[in-house]
Amino acid sequence: MEKEGNKSMVNEPDMSYGNYSYADYLTWDIEEMVELIKGKVFKKAAAAPRRAHQWLTGSLFRDMSLFLKGKKCQVYIAPFDVRLPVKSKKDDKIFTVVQPDICVVCDLEKLDERGCVGAPDLVVEVLSPGNKQLELQHKYEVYEESGIKEYWLVDPESQTLLIYTLVQGKYQSSRLMTLGDTAKSAVIKGFALDLTDYFSEMN
Repeated sequence: MEKEGNKSMVNEPDMSYGNYSYADYLTWDIEEMVELIKGKVFKKAAAAPRRAHQWLTGSLFRDMSLFLKGKKCQVYIAPFDVRLPVKSKKDDKIFTVVQPDICVVCDLEKLDERGCVGAPDLVVEVLSPGNKQLELQHKYEVYEESGIKEYWLVDPESQTLLIYTLVQGKYQSSRLMTLGDTAKSAVIKGFALDLTDYFSEMN
């Protein structure tokens, strides 16, 4: 989370309050990574993510980066603020700020020095034991409502991948993919991920 040199920095937001904006978010001087979903604060676990989470995130980011080299889309890895406005792009009118593990942005006008404002074309979340409810419920809803075209959900424990594709404003799920399958993106044309290689590299 990038700070703006605000003189009125506060140490800790009230976790029970549900109407914070991105302008508030910029004033917080806290160690933990937090996300803002519809005005409510969600704090990430204080401990670092597990090794499997970091390996799978880094490996997929590397593969996407290499594939996208020289193309118009750009890929980013967390921490990277994605602001999802509803009506206004003003800081005090944005109430959802998330940090997907990986996001791909093809409309480069959405990028600024603070991250991305507007829906990325694709997001990837790698599950951790402490974040499953956040990813499966809250983020699913805001990603769908914001118009993110493709949402990849990686589960290290079961070595599976689900791809949600936006069709007429609603997500449609792929079948549950696992070892032996090849995942293909509808958004990043030509990108494919061999899940046997992807998960096996982690061991």
